[in-house]
Amino acid sequence: MSLDLLPLAAPLPLLIAAAIAFRRPGRRPHLVPGLSEAAGLAAFVVTGLACVLLLARGPGTSPLIGVGGIGLSARLDAVSVAMLLLVGFVGWIVLRYARTYLDGEARQGLFMGWLLTAIASVLLLVQAGNLVQLVIAWIATSYCLHKLLVFYPERATAQRAARKKSLFSGLGAASLVGAAALLAITFETTDIATINAAARAGGLDGSALTAAVLLAIAALLKSAQFPTHGWLTEVMEAPTPVSALLHAGVINGGGFLLVRFADVMVGAPGVLGMLAIIGGFTALFGALVMLTQPAVKTSLAWSTVAQMGFMILQCGLALFPLALLHILAHSLYKAHAFLSSGGAVEQVASIRRPGPIAIPSWAAVGRAFLVALVIYGAIGALFGLAFGFEHKSAQALALGAILIFGVAYLLAQGLADQAPRLLTRRTMLYSGLAAIAYFALQRLAEWLTSGALPATPAPGRLEWTLMTLAVVSFGLVAVAQALFPLWSSHPAAAGLRVHLSNGLYVNAALDRMLGGWALRKSS
Repeated sequence: MSLDLLPLAAPLPLLIAAAIAFRRPGRRPHLVPGLSEAAGLAAFVVTGLACVLLLARGPGTSPLIGVGGIGLSARLDAVSVAMLLLVGFVGWIVLRYARTYLDGEARQGLFMGWLLTAIASVLLLVQAGNLVQLVIAWIATSYCLHKLLVFYPERATAQRAARKKSLFSGLGAASLVGAAALLAITFETTDIATINAAARAGGLDGSALTAAVLLAIAALLKSAQFPTHGWLTEVMEAPTPVSALLHAGVINGGGFLLVRFADVMVGAPGVLGMLAIIGGFTALFGALVMLTQPAVKTSLAWSTVAQMGFMILQCGLALFPLALLHILAHSLYKAHAFLSSGGAVEQVASIRRPGPIAIPSWAAVGRAFLVALVIYGAIGALFGLAFGFEHKSAQALALGAILIFGVAYLLAQGLADQAPRLLTRRTMLYSGLAAIAYFALQRLAEWLTSGALPATPAPGRLEWTLMTLAVVSFGLVAVAQALFPLWSSHPAAAGLRVHLSNGLYVNAALDRMLGGWALRKSS
């Protein structure tokens, strides 16, 4: 057996444990909880061995187990190994958490079976070396997620969200199937590495451009971009392990798809522009709504909407190494946030706030933006001197400017006139450390993926327009967010907060439209 097939062994222990769990679907199934955790650990160990194999032998695609381009094959490169390690680790942690969280549930064994199958499907997806495996794993992941979302079928909200999710998943799957068929016909192969190499060398014709459009649509629907985001904020009825797996893993499928076919997407600048517009708007919209949510898990869900929008924006700017880095960082953060959300509520409730709340003034906001600009400018210049300024694309600089606005919003709280000096010092320190971490991880991601992902092309008129629009928009929103406490007492601000807390009723309008469609369909 070829060592190149090693990554395909990662889903096997999970599928074996799932088969046993499905045979024991009831409460406290014998051996299933412990076996599920052990299977998750075994899968994570295999992903670690795959990383060692990549370091020892370099990138490559395993022989196909099948005929006629249809079957199983593992692509081993920086992208797949990073995703394998991420999914293996998060999957193992979620299975450990579910072992006790679901203890005593009437259908505990059934839940563990679908959870194990979902993780195995994601592992098959991120290592897919051919189009057929990619499509099948994509559809299997969506189906398993649907089963987990309706684990409590008596909850009407869960059923509504799952139906909406199924509709968008079906449209996304159809788009992906169409894209895969066009790519296979155009390049006369189902091997993903060969397709990317051909796209990088020879550009795209009409069929390949259409495939790029369909790939973008599949990614947008998978990652809950505006206006199809509503289902993601309504799936809080599902058990917490499902939320963690969804927000830390499955939802990243759209970004992974764009990163995996980065060479194809770079050849379609108009499609990238569409992604940048939709992703940027979704990021701004999700960030504003998130600040108005009183419930922890709902706020985290809107945070995911914003983060997925920012990830799509990165792909739209052809910053694929940074998009991959964003997937890794966001997944680890969001898995921890959901699994610890219950403890976080208790900690916040126990905090005593002595004295008045420090509200930043116009002057504090101005100081914050100036300090953030100085910190990031100085640290960015040091990294430029160390590694060379030629590695910095205009798109990466625009992304850095957007990051400055986000840090300035946080700095404004520490630089408020009534803020304690300790808060000010810590805010300054953490901002500097965040800047160092950002530039260091950015450089590391670009270095690790230098052979696997294409370089960011020089921006044209469209790209400059989109970057300018993004920087200005994010800057204005950051200022508005920082100054919002000053305006909170105004009736107009109170009304705006109500509208934002309801997501500007976009999801309600979509529910009404889909409800009428479903009614006509049934009658």
